Amino acid sequence: MSLSLALQIAQNSLLNTARQTIVTSRNISEASNENYVTRDAQVVSSEAGARVVSIRRVTNDELFVQSLSARSDSTSQSYVADTTNRLQSLINGIENSTAPATLISAFEDALQLYATDPSNTLLASSAVSYAKDLADGLNTASLVVQDFRASIDQDIETAVGQLNDLLGQFEQVNNEIVQGTRVGNDVNDALDRRDSLLRQISEFVSVSAVRRADNDIVLYTGQGVTLFETIPRTVSFEPQSSFAPGVDGQAIRIDGVPVIGGTGGNTSATGALAAMVQMRDEVSLQVQSQLDEIARGLITTFAETDQSGGGGPALAGLFTYAGGPALPAAGTVSTGIAMTLGVNGLFDPDVGGDPQLLRDGGANGAAYVSNTTGGSGYADRLIGYVEAMSDPLPTDINAGIAGTYSVAGYAEASLGWLESLRSNANASAESKLALFDRLTQAHHSSTGVNIDEEMAILIDLEQSYEASARILAAVGEMLDQLLAAVR
Repeated sequence: MSLSLALQIAQNSLLNTARQTIVTSRNISEASNENYVTRDAQVVSSEAGARVVSIRRVTNDELFVQSLSARSDSTSQSYVADTTNRLQSLINGIENSTAPATLISAFEDALQLYATDPSNTLLASSAVSYAKDLADGLNTASLVVQDFRASIDQDIETAVGQLNDLLGQFEQVNNEIVQGTRVGNDVNDALDRRDSLLRQISEFVSVSAVRRADNDIVLYTGQGVTLFETIPRTVSFEPQSSFAPGVDGQAIRIDGVPVIGGTGGNTSATGALAAMVQMRDEVSLQVQSQLDEIARGLITTFAETDQSGGGGPALAGLFTYAGGPALPAAGTVSTGIAMTLGVNGLFDPDVGGDPQLLRDGGANGAAYVSNTTGGSGYADRLIGYVEAMSDPLPTDINAGIAGTYSVAGYAEASLGWLESLRSNANASAESKLALFDRLTQAHHSSTGVNIDEEMAILIDLEQSYEASARILAAVGEMLDQLLAAVR
């Protein structure tokens, strides 16, 4: 080996050591950055010694894709769990104190007490008062559901704005990567930023990335809709200022295609947007339908029937609504009826009504009077109402509850339905978060910085530097001796 070649090899070694030291030092300094991927200097051999040809990111594409999917699942499930908890609290209150089932139970107790002493006007007024509390509770719950839907609409508007902003940032970074790749620039930092943006985007929608030439990427949603290809696709949404029972909100559209909401407590939604649609247009609508079914059941159960034999229709009695006195259709949801449910003023002593009509009947005229003798101890009608509250009524399966229930039983089933949904959503949120945490940790362990390994590399580089320096010194001495001999 000639002295000039030895000198060149030593110089290359020093240069390589310097570049590798810079890479290793950067790795160590970014150890706490969860979005940083470890760099590795790629060294190849040549006649003049080894040389660094590129700085490579230590990636794990399979784990990255899995972690993106788990992030989408966990984010959507957490949203369903959080909003279901909030809805349960808004509707049913602390320890179910405002739940329709609780209000019905209190009213039923008051009615039974009145039935034991039908001549007691105070007990009659108390029963009517509990009926008013029940109707007010259903009115309030219906309004709460609509306000809840409006708040989710605001969440959607905010999320759509954030997603569009992220897609705009993604376009800038992707362009930087493509252009840098074409001219041979180091684009590793830009690749880190793009991966970070992908993680944030996956919180809103499930995404799959297809790589193209020059490190370009095309993004598709879980529904197969193009989200990004050279430029971002538009994510559009028109919020509503208010909601009415039974009316769906506006669709979220990605490139013109509506986002489909998830289903179930263990939601099928992937990404927060689909979870928001589910809570606004599925869960909330079913809760409202169940409130409407309870209201319809109360109107039907406490209806007055023609006692004269004239064949008159059954008409709303103690409980009425905007469409009264005609009864709502049997076996089908009367959308929004819970919002207009009220106690007939003819029964309400606070507005000049007679609470004893609950015992006697006749709110719809003389033909509907049950206590035809006017006896103060007449209790048959009250006992009949108490028994009717346990009688099965036809219900609409579209409200989310299958089976045959009495009005009291349906209220209990509705309470159990929401609690079951909430419990399932919370348990699923914990399991999906655990999976996401495990995959994220596995990905970080695979691609993140290992301080121990980097410090060991740094020690090796230091030793390599010392060896190269000694070679340079030796070659220098030989050259000095050679020049001295020539002179």
